[in-house]
Amino acid sequence: MPVQEPDVRSMRREIPQRTTGWARRLARGAQNIGLTPNGVSIASVVLAAIGCAAFVGVGVATASDSSGWRVGLLLVAAATPPLRLFCNMLDGMLAVEGGLQSPVGDLYNELPDRISDVLFLAGAGYAAVAVPGGVAVGWVAATLALLTAYVRSLGAAQGLSNHFEGPMPKPRRMWILVAGTLLSLLEPVTTVPLGVPAGTVLVGALGVIGLGSLATVVVRLRLVAGDLNRRASS
Repeated sequence: MPVQEPDVRSMRREIPQRTTGWARRLARGAQNIGLTPNGVSIASVVLAAIGCAAFVGVGVATASDSSGWRVGLLLVAAATPPLRLFCNMLDGMLAVEGGLQSPVGDLYNELPDRISDVLFLAGAGYAAVAVPGGVAVGWVAATLALLTAYVRSLGAAQGLSNHFEGPMPKPRRMWILVAGTLLSLLEPVTTVPLGVPAGTVLVGALGVIGLGSLATVVVRLRLVAGDLNRRASS
């Protein structure tokens, strides 16, 4: 019996911007200049590495009371997650709408995303190195973000639909990180009122991301388990 190939469109996260005119024009332009989905996926990791380096630099600037450097690095860090999300949208459009799918496309789609999550979230923890436990919060948030994708992939490996449900999917993680990074611009380089160390806002954002990711893991586990039980009883 021949193996039925999955519908790639049904495996993608719904992104409203994908159907807009500007996104389609940019995708066509990217294809015309020779960009490939796998290359764009690699670019997303490069952006995440830049963001991570900027976050680590924020921690160093905070420790050395370099307010000018801290502001500049926070702005760089805040700019990279939206660019990463744009790359995530563009690589899918090139692959599906542009007809540039490759046999190893799934590898380039999944692995760079997981690396990017760790770079952004763990890196943000190092930006809050002045906050006790700040680095640990970043690593916990990164680990839980990985688990959300792992549970989704577990279901897909069983032949189920990709479950993107839950309160903290990837786009929301990134936009909360952006918000926390920009709000950190309001913090003095040393302490904020009441003696709270700089980096507290980022730790709060990472905490929200971590808790939301944990809830997302639970939601997706329940959905995958429900699908498996229904399939077994049918």
